[in-house]
Amino acid sequence: MVRKRLGVMASFALIAVACSGGGGATPTPALPTSIGPLEGQLKLVAWVGYVEDGSNDPTYDWVTQFQTDTGCQVTTQTAGTSDEMVRLMATGEYDGVSASGNASLRLVASGDAAPINVDLVPNYKDIQPALKDQPYNTVKGVHYGIPHGRGANVLAWRSDLVSGALDSWSVMWDTPAALKGKLSAYDDPIYMVDAAIYLMSTKPDLGIKNPYELDQKQFDAVVALLKAQRPNIGEYWNDATKQIQSYTTGAVQVGTTWQYQINTMAIATPPVAIGSNLLPKEGSSGWSDTWMLYSKAKHPNCMYKWMDWIISPDVNAKVAVWFGEAPSNTKSCAPAEALSPGHCDLFHAQDETYFSKVYFWTVPQKDCGDSRGQVCKGYDDWLKAWTEIKG
Repeated sequence: MVRKRLGVMASFALIAVACSGGGGATPTPALPTSIGPLEGQLKLVAWVGYVEDGSNDPTYDWVTQFQTDTGCQVTTQTAGTSDEMVRLMATGEYDGVSASGNASLRLVASGDAAPINVDLVPNYKDIQPALKDQPYNTVKGVHYGIPHGRGANVLAWRSDLVSGALDSWSVMWDTPAALKGKLSAYDDPIYMVDAAIYLMSTKPDLGIKNPYELDQKQFDAVVALLKAQRPNIGEYWNDATKQIQSYTTGAVQVGTTWQYQINTMAIATPPVAIGSNLLPKEGSSGWSDTWMLYSKAKHPNCMYKWMDWIISPDVNAKVAVWFGEAPSNTKSCAPAEALSPGHCDLFHAQDETYFSKVYFWTVPQKDCGDSRGQVCKGYDDWLKAWTEIKG
């Protein structure tokens, strides 16, 4: 999926910096040329399941060894939405964030994200080529983070309460009467893209080619579909733990979720009966996450060490298996297979045909990116509409 890139640059200073380009050319942001003394602390904002210290499962602990090796003591604030991540990073209290595409460009535009010297991240060389130099992590050739992993948002259902294997998002939009009030949908304006993806398949006359590039007619159709869905929603979720509780009690029976919740319910005692489809026939929204450094980070050197650690083969494999996603490191599949046989095949780690049907979260902009020009709805429009949809 091609998106036009924001031209806003963030400034950054860290220990020794490289000289910017001269000769009348536009200067490139200053980059660190080395990693200085480690500061002993690291404060992160992250998706649930991305910073595990073994307290949930001793097999999945990549924080303890990092702390031992570096002396950087890690504290983490989990966030349930990209909006929450953006707000937390704006406080200036954190060094880094595991940003999805609908947050990363906003962090660049605000100046809260620092450019990254990928040469200081040795494991970067082994990152999947399809995750490098993407519009959500690279602006005008300048890297603003390190790719972490990717995956599709999942359709899940209580398999003991809902019959059959669901292969379509239609259950969310053309909902049977028995499921009224039993749907679970993600509580974020970016959920609007799920409606747009469904309309791409079922209403081709609308002409939606990119679900993030919606003109007025297309946007109105998306809003109308979401308003029609509203009475069937039992819960808008942005807290993974709360959604797990809702599925466990049966308060919700069908919804969009992450593989993390499914994995957690599978190992519960007793396990929760959950069916899932990683990619319904219409395609899906999804995430390609990037570890980003705050532009005024108090502990930037520890953050550089963390970015290299989190994409090292064994650690990246553990994160991918624990959360439920495709690892970003091309060398992570062997250790992932040892933890969970078939993992990389299940999550299509090297299958670009599969990911061509996944529309990774990004920031909607007024520029349609095509001949329509500046007539598409930007993020502020999405946010306003989402507030009205929820009522």
